[in-house]
Amino acid sequence: MALTFYWYPKCGTCRKAKKWLDDHQLSYKEIHIVETPPSRDQLQEFYQHSGLPLSKFFNTSGQKYRELGLKDKIKSSSDDELLDLLASNGMLMKRPILTDGQKVTVGFKEEEFELAWSKI
Repeated sequence: MALTFYWYPKCGTCRKAKKWLDDHQLSYKEIHIVETPPSRDQLQEFYQHSGLPLSKFFNTSGQKYRELGLKDKIKSSSDDELLDLLASNGMLMKRPILTDGQKVTVGFKEEEFELAWSKI
């Protein structure tokens, strides 16, 4: 299955991830995470396939995250509440999110990309 790359073009980490994908000649569909954020159902699917805690999907260094005071809310909220929050604003999501429909990576660490995506 083709890769889908949710990113924010002004994000330096996203640009590094995009360069990695291009350098490894992987084809992908780009989706602007703020203009066209993943739906709640898509986020739930990403969460299930990622093996990560839902808290890892939040952009904890983002302005919106701080504005909403989510640091403490995340600890006491249910998965459903967290998914609703994430789906409400693309700027709350850690980026980039890369998926092939089975695997999901959140953020960009070169080692993780190597493990997950270099053999496709």
